[in-house]
Amino acid sequence: LVNQLPEANFILLRHLFGVLHHIEQNSGVNQMNAFNLALCIAPNMLWLPSPTGPEEESRSTKKVAMLVQFLIENSAEIFGGDIASLF
Repeated sequence: LVNQLPEANFILLRHLFGVLHHIEQNSGVNQMNAFNLALCIAPNMLWLPSPTGPEEESRSTKKVAMLVQFLIENSAEIFGGDIASLF
């Protein structure tokens, strides 16, 4: 799915997850592992298109956080092994 994004969106996403991956690589110092980063970032990335009940919003937030965590942990494989060279 990532490869189907328009080029500008792909580049932006690649840079964003490059930063998140870099932060995660220093989690021993900053306490921000992929799970913690995902909890902070996920609610701002994807959300339901229309208001729903609190239970549905909670389930949706957990799913998005899991996706963001996966993307952070696997960013080199998803966005290319040279993602660290962006910095």
